[in-house]
Amino acid sequence: MKVPDAPTPSGSRDVASFKDHFSGVADAYAAARPEYPDALFDALAAVVPSDAQVWEPGCGSGQATRGLAQRFARVHASDPSAQQIERHWGRAAPPSITVAVEPGERTTLADASVQLVAVAQALHWFDRARFFAECRRVLAPGSVLAAWGYGDFLVPDGMAVAVADFRTQIEPHWPPERAQIDARYAGYDWPFPPLPAPELSLQARWTLPRFLGYLASGSASARCIEATGEDPVARHTAALAASWGDAETTRTITWPLFLHLRRKPDIRL
Repeated sequence: MKVPDAPTPSGSRDVASFKDHFSGVADAYAAARPEYPDALFDALAAVVPSDAQVWEPGCGSGQATRGLAQRFARVHASDPSAQQIERHWGRAAPPSITVAVEPGERTTLADASVQLVAVAQALHWFDRARFFAECRRVLAPGSVLAAWGYGDFLVPDGMAVAVADFRTQIEPHWPPERAQIDARYAGYDWPFPPLPAPELSLQARWTLPRFLGYLASGSASARCIEATGEDPVARHTAALAASWGDAETTRTITWPLFLHLRRKPDIRL
């Protein structure tokens, strides 16, 4: 596997201009995120053959990439952040995964060469008109575009006030694109007809320190510190800890997960 030193010329302008909210917290983000459930990859495998070539634009730290590689023959994982690619893919990766510094709106993959485009928690960052045009180009007839995301976790029992106070402080610091996640990508001008998609969720069993690490990993927490000089997690740790209970007690944290599946018409029929 070779990590490219620079983006391809066709994508250099997009790479240079993209909004990068994650490189600065990349290590914390990768360590703190919950894992996607097997049920998500089961849903993809139910509509895409296992010998598929997959393109995963906006791969970031690879949270979804490895799960895709376990189900499908080849994964081309791309991200516009050279820092993300180098940090998370600079060492050996499975031979079925190739990586590239490329924007979501342009890839070096050939026309009609892909059976699945899989976008994990990233579609709201793309220029959708251009990205959807690229999906039309690289997807073979009858192939699938899948896009998913998750927003805020469900508040654990007894923690409503402490969590609400924390969220109130960071709310102004979310990038505006966050609203699209909250809306579950409603209202998008999708390029292909829909397929049925299951209701899914992420779950994690965490102690209090792990939970606080998750809160600290969000881009809104980092932006809050930059804008105000105050660490919102540190400010609210005492209240969160009091409502959690014993710090080493594990609690189940749940995030509703939405999934869109769209199949490109098979023009050969």
